[in-house]
Order: sequence, then structure tokens, then C-alpha cells
Amino acid sequence: MLGMAKSTPQPETTDAEVNADVETTATAEVDANADVAEMSYEAARDELVDIVARLENGQVGLEDSMGLWQRGEALAAHCATWLDAAEAKLSE
Repeated sequence: MLGMAKSTPQPETTDAEVNADVETTATAEVDANADVAEMSYEAARDELVDIVARLENGQVGLEDSMGLWQRGEALAAHCATWLDAAEAKLSE
């Protein structure tokens, strides 16, 4: 291959290393969103609206966007739980 530099072989990543990285990331996500469970519906909704606006703006880097997306998912799930509970109460 002309013009291509030879790359140094990299050690292979083991499944155990990949699993450890995934578990660490998942734990960090849970810790970062632990406060969501204590939020009122309105507070969670307002923060979710803010996150959506920031993501749509496109001024956030990839890593920050991923964190915002994960936070938004937690907030959306929390809001859905609140709404499901309200609907169940009205159906009684």
C-alpha cells in the first residue's frame, strides 16, 4: 500500500475489559441520574425541555450530547411514571 504508514499492532481488548468498561459506565450513569427519582413532574419536565433545546441547538459536543441524551432518557421515563400514576388515579 503506497502512502500508508505501517501501524503498530495494538493488544486485543478482552471481553472482561469490555464488560468492566460497560459496567463502570452504567454505574456512572445511574449515579449521575440518581436525583431524578426525587424530582417533581414539573421539575423533570422543565429540565427535559431544556435538554431537548440544547441538543437541538447543536452547540454541544458529542460526549456532552451523549450525557444529555442519557439524562433526558431518565427524565422522560420519570415523567412517564408520574403520568401513568396520575392516569391510574383518575381511572379509580
